[in-house]
Amino acid sequence: MLDGWVVQQRSRMLAGHTVDQRVLVVRRFLGFTSDYPWKWSPSDVEEWTAELVGRGLSHSTVRNYQQAVALFCGYVADPRYRWGEVCEQRFGAAPVQVFHEWNTVVHRSDFEGRPGNRPLSREELQAFFDYCDAQVSRVHATGRKGWLAAFRDAVLFKTIYAWGLRRREAAMLETVDWSANASAGEFGRFGALSVRYGKAMKGSPPRRRTVLTTMGWAAEAVAEWVEEIRPAYVQAGLAMWPTERGGRIAVDSLSHRFVAYRDALGLDEHLGPHCLRHSYASHLLEDGFDHLFVQQQLGHSWGSTTAIYTSVGTDYKNRALRRALDRAFPAVP
Repeated sequence: MLDGWVVQQRSRMLAGHTVDQRVLVVRRFLGFTSDYPWKWSPSDVEEWTAELVGRGLSHSTVRNYQQAVALFCGYVADPRYRWGEVCEQRFGAAPVQVFHEWNTVVHRSDFEGRPGNRPLSREELQAFFDYCDAQVSRVHATGRKGWLAAFRDAVLFKTIYAWGLRRREAAMLETVDWSANASAGEFGRFGALSVRYGKAMKGSPPRRRTVLTTMGWAAEAVAEWVEEIRPAYVQAGLAMWPTERGGRIAVDSLSHRFVAYRDALGLDEHLGPHCLRHSYASHLLEDGFDHLFVQQQLGHSWGSTTAIYTSVGTDYKNRALRRALDRAFPAVP
């Protein structure tokens, strides 16, 4: 059954990681029930969901787990695949869909992330980058191995923030993804970044977008890394963030390093690398960039998604209010 379901999903050209994760969830549900699919019941779903909630899993995670097993149940209960006939003949029972509207999580909100997942304040962001730079100096002063990796990670985090990237988008970057922008010559060859591994829609290849450089200090940091420091990795290839073994940095490694730095600074434990992307959107808006420009930089199809990412301060809101009031109530000469 699982093998056939995997083939069905691959025929839809779903990402291998997505298929593997769904199969893993189904196996976990199987282990929880200790029974075969043709014996599953709605009460199994409800007991399993209660266990997930008890473990503190987020609303969206529980919903995704339920959806994965529900898709499998839909496959084995579909008469076109004839699993029902086979099970009836061999075991006297057929698999049915046990997930329904009364025992599954409903998607009611555009944003289901944890409330603590927020933009960093400018003070928090500066403290984080200062700590990254201090780590480079500290490791270099001791003469120990790891100086290159510390420098790499510092520039990597600055790049995630300064171009509003997701973790995988950043990890998959290559040196050839940078190019000049004729309208912003002051940034040299780092005036634009081609993101080739953007978040994909289900069954579609990764989406591409071009992110224009907006922060000169970040362009200088990237230029120093690419032109002066990175060549020390003799087996780097084209990877923007190489490892000592010649590969590219893993997304999990990126997250672990961020958490280590965050905890060393005593920052909120709910902050993660994705908060740098949130910070980018919020700070651009606060600095007066157009909302549509920020939306396109982030690669969002809808402005409502960008609004979820942003958390601008009171000063920005008051300036926006003042501009609107001035247009509606022009001063009388």
